Amino acid sequence: MPKVSVIIPTFNRADKLSRAVSSVLNQSFTDFELIVVDDGSTDQTTRVMAPFRSQVIYLRFPFNQGVSAARNLGLQKASSSLIAFLDSDDYWLPQKLAVQVDFFDRHPEAQICQTEEIWIRKGRRVNPRKKHLKPSGDIFAQSLKLCLISPSAVMLRRTLFDEVGGFDEDLPACEDYDLWLRIACRCPVHLIPEPLVVKEGGTPDQLSAKVKGMDRFRIRAIEKLIKQGVLNKTQFEAAMAVLAEKCKIYGQGCLKRGKIREGTYYLNLPQRLKEELS
Repeated sequence: MPKVSVIIPTFNRADKLSRAVSSVLNQSFTDFELIVVDDGSTDQTTRVMAPFRSQVIYLRFPFNQGVSAARNLGLQKASSSLIAFLDSDDYWLPQKLAVQVDFFDRHPEAQICQTEEIWIRKGRRVNPRKKHLKPSGDIFAQSLKLCLISPSAVMLRRTLFDEVGGFDEDLPACEDYDLWLRIACRCPVHLIPEPLVVKEGGTPDQLSAKVKGMDRFRIRAIEKLIKQGVLNKTQFEAAMAVLAEKCKIYGQGCLKRGKIREGTYYLNLPQRLKEELS
């Protein structure tokens, strides 16, 4: 059994997939299995993967089912006690796996860790804004406002999925935000302060560019988590406050665009939820 299972979901990224796969195969730490899940690509992905077929587990959906389904399939096939993800438009530096495995070896109580990243936007390196800086430890309250964990930078124990479940396949976007909230409310998320991932952004094929109104999916994730009854008092109050804030901003935006029914629904959602829980 390999020590780490690496899962790469991909959809129509044949031009970048080879780079991502190679960055895993070129890791200094070699006790891993690499699972590539092709989410129904219609480009040259199958041809790009041909030279790697002896080194990877290649799975393919016959049609596009979404990144959550692709990651969950990879999880089902994974055989290792440690799980790492890599988006197909990102890539790793050679020490990434070695550093994180060493962290888990030295901290057997830890459930999840992530590394720092190098950000590339439209071909140029940029520095993250202050609000995007990754905290370490109890990051739940900070994670409510925006996603502070990167799939490509994270490594976690397989047993954590047994407790919180996998990616929500009903969410077309913000599926990682949803999972990280379910994890962060239960355990610390440790940060390794080394930039070991190169993360590209600002391209039209990313979900953030293709899906409008992303906050409605974050609202759904917070509402779902609140209803699960797993939050302590402090976490519950923080979640309700951020939910109210996001519902107000999104609801008012809907009203300005003439979407009266949708706007009213979100503006009233926090009060309805309070009444339901009481």
